Amino acid sequence: MRIEISKGIALQSGTFNAVIAPEKVIITALNSNADLQRFLFLFVCGNYSRILSSIGRTSTNFEVRRAFTAHQLFTILKEASHTIVLVEHDPTMFDGAETMIPPVAGALRDVGREALLILYTPAIDRPFSALVRSADRIFHITSSGDPGSHRNRSARTLRSGCPLPPAQMTLEVS
Repeated sequence: MRIEISKGIALQSGTFNAVIAPEKVIITALNSNADLQRFLFLFVCGNYSRILSSIGRTSTNFEVRRAFTAHQLFTILKEASHTIVLVEHDPTMFDGAETMIPPVAGALRDVGREALLILYTPAIDRPFSALVRSADRIFHITSSGDPGSHRNRSARTLRSGCPLPPAQMTLEVS
C-alpha cells in the first residue's frame, strides 16, 4: 500500500508518518488514489474535522471514529486493525491530559508497524511535536503561496518554535 501525498513523496505501509501540510494537499492525495477503496481505512478525528467532509468516501471499507479525549484516542488506536489509519490531530484532546502524550505516541508507533499510519495536522503545536518524536518519517509540505516556504529550513526549530525531535538531523548550508 502506498499513498503519494505530493510529487515524489509517498507514504508506505508499515510506517508511522507525520504530515504537516495544507488541507488541500492531504485531501487531494486521498481523493486521487482510487486504490484506497480496496483497503480497510480508519479515519480518526476529534470534535471537528477540517478535511472529513471533503474526502470522497464511496467505499464501504471507510470507517470514521471520533476521539474527544486522549484516552479515547488511545483506545481507538489499540483497537485498530485497519490497513490505513489517518489520525487528524486535534490538540484539544490533550488539554489537561499531557501525561497521555507518551502512551498515545507509543500506540501510534505500534499501529504504524502493521499499517500505513498518518498523523496529519495543518499546523504544528506542542502536543503534535511531542507525538511525532516516535514517527518514522515527518513531512512538512508548504504551498507556494505560503510566506514561510522560501525560508532557509536549516534551523533546529520548526516554524512554531518547537524544537525538532532529537532523532532529526538538518543539513547546514556552507
